[in-house]
Amino acid sequence: MLLKLIFRAPKIAGVLLLLALVALASSMSYAGFLVVGVVSDYFGTGRVVAGLLFGILFARLPLVRQGKLRTVGLLPKPARLPVIVALLAFCLLTYLYRGALVPVVFLGFAICFLLAWPRIRKMAMDRALSSIFGSLFKPGRPRPADESIIDVEFREKKDR
Repeated sequence: MLLKLIFRAPKIAGVLLLLALVALASSMSYAGFLVVGVVSDYFGTGRVVAGLLFGILFARLPLVRQGKLRTVGLLPKPARLPVIVALLAFCLLTYLYRGALVPVVFLGFAICFLLAWPRIRKMAMDRALSSIFGSLFKPGRPRPADESIIDVEFREKKDR
């Protein structure tokens, strides 16, 4: 159904994709605003100081070592996602305790999206690569033992 929409009305599909990306960006920005607000309340500081603390915690700085460009920061790569999800869950529980439901919905959506993003990205890349290199990634197709052999299927047209 989605492919039919894309091929029949590419402008409408582009507008819908743009609207979905705008909605995602705005909801993630609002979730970040909520997290900064809760952390600033608990630390007894302003939002600017809490934002600077997050900037220091999650900053990635470039480093050239042994001729290779790398990024370094306080948190290693495997720890970033769990820390972000833990912060979002902490804020979600805080807003649940306060009884505010709208922030809970946005924070819950942000947590779900962050946890689902690696799988969504993998599925999208697999689909894009399979559409470009179709027969190379089909697992059901047997591969020949000799790579120089080209496997081709022919179909005869029936005479009418």
